[in-house]
Amino acid sequence: MKDDRDLFETGLLRESARQRLNDALGEDTIRRLQQRSDLQGAIGVAKCWFAIFLLLGLSWLAMDILNYWSIPLVALCLLFLGGRILALAILTHEGAHRTLFANRKLNDTVTHWLCAAPVYLDLLKYRHHHAQHHIHTGTDKDVDLPLIEGFPTTQKSLMRKFMRDFTGQTGLKSLIGLAMMNAELIRWNVTGVVDRLERPGWQKRDHLRAFFINSRRTLIFHTVFFAITFSLNLTELFALWWAAYFFTYPFCIRVRAIAEHAVTERTGDMLRNTRTTRAGLLTRALFAPCHVNFHIEHHALVSVPFWQLPELHKLMQEKNITPPPPSYWQVLKLAASAR
Repeated sequence: MKDDRDLFETGLLRESARQRLNDALGEDTIRRLQQRSDLQGAIGVAKCWFAIFLLLGLSWLAMDILNYWSIPLVALCLLFLGGRILALAILTHEGAHRTLFANRKLNDTVTHWLCAAPVYLDLLKYRHHHAQHHIHTGTDKDVDLPLIEGFPTTQKSLMRKFMRDFTGQTGLKSLIGLAMMNAELIRWNVTGVVDRLERPGWQKRDHLRAFFINSRRTLIFHTVFFAITFSLNLTELFALWWAAYFFTYPFCIRVRAIAEHAVTERTGDMLRNTRTTRAGLLTRALFAPCHVNFHIEHHALVSVPFWQLPELHKLMQEKNITPPPPSYWQVLKLAASAR
């Protein structure tokens, strides 16, 4: 069986875009951009967790003061905390590509415990699943297609989706689905598709055992998190984390998914089935952490680490390989343009 890294590369080599990039940028430039860095990976993870603790602390202070500004300030902190939880998911994505750290063991260890476990993701399952997305992007075989099917939709439909996100319906559905996947009742995916998994001869205790085995890192992480906050009499921080997970993280991840692939061409050319989106300070905080908005660049060269994507974007723009990117607002208007 091929290594997962080979699966990603196999998908790239089928596309004419890779040769176009080689011709336009040169092999030396591409090799330089593909260099991993343990330092840059550590900085990326540390910055994310610093922002999380800062937002949790601000929320706690706002609740402690309890004045007229407390509710809007806590709500604002939860919105940005949802963006930082998305950042952990993006760092998990980076670890799945083995580009978060240069050292492979360090890459997987840090990704497992500090990126994937907090957001209830399984690095190894995600790595295999995500490889299939890269191989089949823009085709009917794309495993992530359910995330962007149905677009463009109407403005009312898009608002209903956002309302389900902000009322916790999407988050609860996602958490239940992940639990069922880890219990091996349904097939693992990131789209919410319910594909029943047959386990002949399995009884309830077998599924329960599978749940604890597959969820062990998340259960350990959040048990430790709760124990620390409880010992410090700060359990509000634990509750705030889960409030963001249920009420704002789903909104952030939905907008991110729409921006990357919704209303793009159904073609095997990664320069046309994927979208790079212009991101300012606010949109980077909410929808585009770790330069994930440079998504054409990522699909074109999956082995380029996140911190090198802005330079790759600049080079591709200078060579007129990619069109000027739209803003997130423009993409959302396009996604809601149906009548």
